Amino acid sequence: MTSASTASPRPFHIPQPGSGLYCGAVSLGKLARQFGTPLYVYSADQILERLRLFQQAFAGHDTLVCYAVKANSALAILALLAQHGAGFDIVSGGELERVLAAAPDSAGRVVFSGVGKTPAEMDFALESGILEFNVESEAELELLADRARRLKRKARFALRVNPDVFAETHPYISTGLREHKFGIDIRRGLALYKSVAGNRWLEAHGISVHIGSQIRSADPFGAALERVHRLVRQLDRAGIPLCSIDAGGGLGIDYHGGSFDAAAKVREYAQALENALDGYTGRLLLEPGRFLVAQAGALLARVLHVKRNGSKTFVITDAAMNDLIRPALYQAHHEIVPVRPRAGKPRVVDVVGPVCESGDFFARDRSLAPLAPGDLIALLDAGAYGMAQSSNYNTRPRPAEVLVEGRKARLIRRRETIADLLAPEIHVIED
Repeated sequence: MTSASTASPRPFHIPQPGSGLYCGAVSLGKLARQFGTPLYVYSADQILERLRLFQQAFAGHDTLVCYAVKANSALAILALLAQHGAGFDIVSGGELERVLAAAPDSAGRVVFSGVGKTPAEMDFALESGILEFNVESEAELELLADRARRLKRKARFALRVNPDVFAETHPYISTGLREHKFGIDIRRGLALYKSVAGNRWLEAHGISVHIGSQIRSADPFGAALERVHRLVRQLDRAGIPLCSIDAGGGLGIDYHGGSFDAAAKVREYAQALENALDGYTGRLLLEPGRFLVAQAGALLARVLHVKRNGSKTFVITDAAMNDLIRPALYQAHHEIVPVRPRAGKPRVVDVVGPVCESGDFFARDRSLAPLAPGDLIALLDAGAYGMAQSSNYNTRPRPAEVLVEGRKARLIRRRETIADLLAPEIHVIED
């Protein structure tokens, strides 16, 4: 495995005093005037930079980077990644539909994860010719065998084993312990692979592990892969050789304003996996999601009001929890910066949206530069699990999305309209 080049933490910057905030070479103020707010803005250059970090760090090994589609499923981003050699990690039939719409020739680079695959989803994936199913229970393996028999298509599978490795992260996104719903106890792996070794419709293609998300240390990844590699060697001795190990995703970023060396993080991660997989010559699958797209994106919003209520000051924006739910759902931190900073002493404020919920906030008791109605702010590191988790709560149309490539910006998703929201509904009562 080789070293990777240095990568910048974020593409959002003020190129010169008084210029305002830019994404790469494009002014965010100009984008707001052209496309309105709230607006998601992504840097294609940074997304590709992050992809290259993985590809370079693992260049000495047969590796496929399977982007975790759930982080951000914009068709333009999927197409961009596919054009540069990425595969995809999906968790639903809908995500497979998206991948094939964006990159029709990429089915052979798709792994299908998730604990609740339906028969229809399995059939679609089998007919599409995906790389492998990451199977998470004995019942799922039985169902997969049945669907493969009905379609007369052999199903390549990898058991997602649960290594019982603790990863210090938010409990909602930790997945590697025995009490979690994900995966199969690693101690049952050998027996389960043996039990289906003679099934003509199942091919034991690999083994999979995923211990959680937003993990900042490489040590848990190494510990998990050591246990997985031990099982792979046992399987090989039992006459069940596997083609691949899927190391999952979960490498975290820095959501705060400190220094963050993405290249160093990927090198540390690569070294931990290399140490754990010492002597392994099969294919290595990686499933980064957040690490590729989070810091490449920002949610652009406009200040509607600045309101004083007792001892509290509220900055009310036209973006809300339906546009970016992470602070309300995970108490997640996002840096908030004015697009064109004003002079003056910072004030402690709550940054909130117009949704009718007390949980509709982006920041509480945050010290920010002065803001006034009409000002633009950018919520940074919103490229992952932002638009992907958005909703129409309070009948709010979801934001538009823009992708910046070099000096050009293009609309990749138009803003929803009320007509879009009402279209699926039937409200006429017939006698």
